[in-house]
Amino acid sequence: MGAEFYNPAPFVPRSPGARHLVQFLVHNWYLILVALVSGGLLVWPTIARGGPGGRITPADAVRLINREKAVLIDVSEPAEFAAGHAAGARSVPFGSLEKSGDLPKNKALPLVVVCPTGARAGRAVSTLKKLGFENAKALAGGLAAWREANLPIEKTA
Repeated sequence: MGAEFYNPAPFVPRSPGARHLVQFLVHNWYLILVALVSGGLLVWPTIARGGPGGRITPADAVRLINREKAVLIDVSEPAEFAAGHAAGARSVPFGSLEKSGDLPKNKALPLVVVCPTGARAGRAVSTLKKLGFENAKALAGGLAAWREANLPIEKTA
């Protein structure tokens, strides 16, 4: 091995354009960091709700119910369900979801899963998908969003 192959200097780009690019990146690292963080913040809502189809709005839920005969599943506890629930919803508490007989027999039917805030509904959708209900979707914002959209609420005695 001859001395002509040994280069003790660090990598330096050969073209002037590449050298300027490297200098720009080194001198403006904070701008790149800000761009990456802001891009991440823009993408976060999609990731947080389980991808593009993970959660639906109350308006989308009504469309699914009217057009595709979707079934409303409320995963609230019995006391929460009795205090107020979306009109026509079936009560299937989250804890008994896997062994409930109140779920539709037809696993191809779309399901709209509701809870007071939407947090439990997201976890329930994961469980329902494991049970074979691939068209299960959580209501974004839960019962609070349903109320805010002025959709009907029922109470049981």
